[in-house]
Amino acid sequence: MVSIKDVAKRAEVAISTVSKVLNNYPNVSEGTKKKVRQAIEELNFVPNTVAAALSSKHNFRIALLINTITQTKAIDEIDMQYLSGAIHKAKELNLDVVPIFFSMIEEKSIAEIIAYFQSQSITGIIVYGLSKDDKVLHKLIERQIFKMVLIDAPLVNSATSAVWVNQKQAQYDVAKKTITENMEVGHSMAEELSMEKGRSIVEELSTSKRILYIAGKKNGYVTEERIKGMKQLAQELNLQLMIQWGEFSELQARQITFAHAHSCDVVICASDLMAIGAMKALMEMDIFRPVCGFDGITLMGYVGKQMNTIRQSFSAISARAVEELWLLMKDQEGREVILPHTIVRLHYEDIIC
Repeated sequence: MVSIKDVAKRAEVAISTVSKVLNNYPNVSEGTKKKVRQAIEELNFVPNTVAAALSSKHNFRIALLINTITQTKAIDEIDMQYLSGAIHKAKELNLDVVPIFFSMIEEKSIAEIIAYFQSQSITGIIVYGLSKDDKVLHKLIERQIFKMVLIDAPLVNSATSAVWVNQKQAQYDVAKKTITENMEVGHSMAEELSMEKGRSIVEELSTSKRILYIAGKKNGYVTEERIKGMKQLAQELNLQLMIQWGEFSELQARQITFAHAHSCDVVICASDLMAIGAMKALMEMDIFRPVCGFDGITLMGYVGKQMNTIRQSFSAISARAVEELWLLMKDQEGREVILPHTIVRLHYEDIIC
């Protein structure tokens, strides 16, 4: 087992200097810090403070690592639900919680991130919003120094669990419901008008539907799975699928809708916020297209026209992640946990208190 003495020897500094770096003492030069952190990384060193915390009777201390959404001026309800669920469950399990934002560590190297968490006496980490682009955090997961739970990222190892809903199936379900409902209405209209207009209306309504799918972030695990669901549905129902990247932004979804709505029959959005942007654009264009969202945020209850959406309990997901982290710290192996989802239409009466 690597010791602090080994780190000091590799970095060619005193043991006391390594201790100062680990505990974020201010009177250590940047050059020395860099050498020590490089030695820690090369030797995959885990300080005794972490080991002691894991084996002691003191409270475990966990970090909630949150990737905040900045594409909207709307209140980020999802992050608040995540925090609420985690804090309540942590209190129940007698855990200390430290919220940390991606922006606080995004410029740090893997060694600096490890040292940062260790200086905070962190023993476990829940990561919200990990993407394929977060390379340093992927290294942290691979190192298995900390017990970790990833929300909406399906990476699992002996020290890491994943918690999410079945994103592919959920996207498939809500899109299929929205599209088939529209088809049923269309065919009913065709039957009523068939005597007057003839077969041409039935034939027109039976042609392949053109679907505008406004996806989330590129290189996101959630986005990748939801696109798989849309492609499966397109193949099964003979749909023409156009994918545009909305980046979970209401504004970008609005602009995409203005550009492409005239040439599509249905608009499927990978988030409620984008669905609201799309719906508002359609209203300004004075055209009707069925729209659905994903997430079940409160704002959907205030939209004039109710839309299908996937309701996830973000508070419950976060609470389950804390439970899963607790089990990992009790030596359970990492695993993937799939939680249920439901299709809903949120009404104003559903969300008022």
